Amino acid sequence: MAERRAADQEHPNDRVDHYDVRTHAVSGQVIVGRHNTVTQNTGGRPVADPVTEAELASLRAEFARLRGLVPEDEPDAERARELLDELEESATAPEPDLPTMEYVLRWFRRRLPALAGAVTSLILHPVVGHLVETAGVTLAEDFRHRFGGT
Repeated sequence: MAERRAADQEHPNDRVDHYDVRTHAVSGQVIVGRHNTVTQNTGGRPVADPVTEAELASLRAEFARLRGLVPEDEPDAERARELLDELEESATAPEPDLPTMEYVLRWFRRRLPALAGAVTSLILHPVVGHLVETAGVTLAEDFRHRFGGT
C-alpha cells in the first residue's frame, strides 16, 4: 500500500499524480487516474441511413434483367424464375432472409451454373448490403460469414 507524504496530506490539491501503467493483451478500455467518470451507452447502435426508393428500384431492375437471362428452353426455367422472385423477396425484406438467399445461390450453382455468378452479384449488390446493414449488426456479421460481402 502506498504511503502519502506529510506534504501531500496538508495540500491534497497541490499534489501531482504520477501513474506508471503497463498492460498486456488488453482488449477493452483502461481507465487510469483519479476522479474519472466513465459513461457507456448500451441502448443502441448507430443506425444506417434507410435505403432509398431509387436504390430499391435499381436493385429490382437488376432482378428483372436476370430473370430475362434465364433461357426459355431451359427445363428448369420456371423454377429458376420462381427462385429469383424468392431471392428478391428475401433480399429486400425488412430483415433479409439469409438462409433463403444461400439456398437460392446453391440451387443455381447446381442447376444453372451459367447464371450462378449473376445470382452472386445480386446477393452482393451494394443495395442488398445496405439493406443487411440497416437490419442490424448481427445480421450483417452473419451475411459476411455466409457470403463474404459488405
